[in-house]
Amino acid sequence: MFTEFFFELRAQGVPVSMNEWYTLLEALERGMAYSSLIGFYYLCRAVLIKSEAYYDKFDLAFARFFEGVETPEDLPEQIWEWLERELPNDHTVRMLGDLKQYDLDTLKQMLAERLAEQTEEHHGGNYWVGTGGTSPFGHSGYHPGGIRLGGESQNRSAVKVAAERRFYEFRDDETLDTRQFQMALRKLRQFTTRLEGAKTELDLDETIEATGKNAGRLELVWTRPRQNAIKVLLLMDSGGSMLSYSQLCNQLFMAVNRSTHFKDLQIFYFHNCIYDWLYLDPSCRQSESIKTTYVLNSLDSDYRVILVGDASMAPSELVRVGGIIDWGLYNEEPGLTWLQRLRRHFEYAVWLNPIPARYWKWAEGAYTIKQIREVFPMHELTVQGLDQAVKALMARKQ
Repeated sequence: MFTEFFFELRAQGVPVSMNEWYTLLEALERGMAYSSLIGFYYLCRAVLIKSEAYYDKFDLAFARFFEGVETPEDLPEQIWEWLERELPNDHTVRMLGDLKQYDLDTLKQMLAERLAEQTEEHHGGNYWVGTGGTSPFGHSGYHPGGIRLGGESQNRSAVKVAAERRFYEFRDDETLDTRQFQMALRKLRQFTTRLEGAKTELDLDETIEATGKNAGRLELVWTRPRQNAIKVLLLMDSGGSMLSYSQLCNQLFMAVNRSTHFKDLQIFYFHNCIYDWLYLDPSCRQSESIKTTYVLNSLDSDYRVILVGDASMAPSELVRVGGIIDWGLYNEEPGLTWLQRLRRHFEYAVWLNPIPARYWKWAEGAYTIKQIREVFPMHELTVQGLDQAVKALMARKQ
């Protein structure tokens, strides 16, 4: 049973190592799950999960594997009627006995035996199937290793907890919200000390050293504040097929604008592909545009470039002269040539695609996605994808 659960976790993408699995088995042998499914759930999560990013995948695997364990569907109708009755007003819950020696299969066998013996409804007590009390079978009572049958959960059964997927937002393979964008962008930093300006920040290490050399008498040493030397160029696809991702792009735009730690930030827009012009706002109006060559000549090669788009367009838009579809415009060079020129100029550049990576080979724009991936490293627009992109932007060139 547990071996199959191990493979279910791996199938859901939870990276469980053999050392961790053996640790779990050892914990089970010591009774740390307390013969309870909810105890087993929390024990597994504590031992096997390395990061909150895997909580949701763990919940999916747990709910799928233990589905149906909580309440057998083949209970006699008469038993269901007993369980649906109201509890007596003077009902109290007491815990009797220690059932740690029973595993789940044994409990199921005990349930079948007691249903064969039982002839009437029962409330309270610690043996028959019913409501209240401390019997291993029924509801509205308490037993550390029991199975709830019907009723509402009093103690949060493991399968129900897992099925709620309360950690969905912690996944690292789901699309981002504004806060997650901001947290990911904070990793784009490379601190340096300004060469000019007032020394207004206490240098703790130098202060300790100077104080030691001064026979323990405090001597404060001040330095100039460190600033992030990273400069960012954000280029965003706007309109057309990107309308489906407009909310996501708006979140990114807000997150970038709230990120005040960059030395410089430049934002421009394009429609489907980059040509002779870049636009100053998402409407991509020709009256609000700037020459792409001007941007290339004005910005140093040390800018970190982030392109955001689905990379999906007609092949002619990417590889042909005059392939641009904007009314009244004509490109003298193919869009692919402009992308290659951009890649040559800037040392660090990545492409973020809102289309999940599993569809890149089969999406409507699969051809252009493939061509653009040969120019720029492409990552999914997810927490994990953005984290990988940031690492690529910060990697030292050999």
